[in-house]
Amino acid sequence: MHVRPLVLHVSVKNFHFNAPNIFSLLLPYQVSTTSRLQTIRNPQPKSLLQSKQEPKTMSQKTMEVVKNLDINRYMGRWYEIASFPSSFQPRNGVNTRATYTLNEDGTVHVLNETFTDGKRVSIEGTAYKADPKSDEAKLKVKFYVPPFLPIIPVVGNYRVLYIDDDYQYALIGEPSRKYLWILCRQTHIDDEIYNQLVQKAKDEGYGVSKLHKTPQSDPPPEGEDTPKDTKGIWWIKSIFGK
Repeated sequence: MHVRPLVLHVSVKNFHFNAPNIFSLLLPYQVSTTSRLQTIRNPQPKSLLQSKQEPKTMSQKTMEVVKNLDINRYMGRWYEIASFPSSFQPRNGVNTRATYTLNEDGTVHVLNETFTDGKRVSIEGTAYKADPKSDEAKLKVKFYVPPFLPIIPVVGNYRVLYIDDDYQYALIGEPSRKYLWILCRQTHIDDEIYNQLVQKAKDEGYGVSKLHKTPQSDPPPEGEDTPKDTKGIWWIKSIFGK
């Protein structure tokens, strides 16, 4: 449900899968994101441009969530293209990404990583379906903080608001509309697709002016080659908005 935390390390319990095959979770997908407007279809189904409704306040509007998400296809690595700033990831983080892995018990292991001040920062968590009987892509994600002494459980909401038919880019939010992520299988996304996802978020009541693009290098760095931040200084700074 993406560690901009890092993108997540999540476990998802009681998730009803719609595909018989196991995740492709060891390697990221390598598919072009230069497809145009006609390829962006909502799996519910409803096109991105058809999702406009009469203006409502954020408290009145019901958030539209993807239904029948194929969790197997959703697994693997996602790169953060843009997000709302948050206290659970470094403000100056770059190359932020999330890797999702399906566990044997049906939960999803979430690994969120980002790079700041020459070091790799990561946090892991577990994702599970908020309502096992629902067909909507509404998850709960549990992390333990602080990162240098993970003993306090923190549970957040994870909503898949949009995903393309090829599972190459996605829009992720949560009920309060305080957090938003644009994710992609590749480190960069076509401008037209990006703008359409931003418009989709705006239609769902998000204040998209807060979106911050995440710097991504190509090729992306390998985490094992970068020193790891074990002190969690970034987390302490983020609490104070730094």
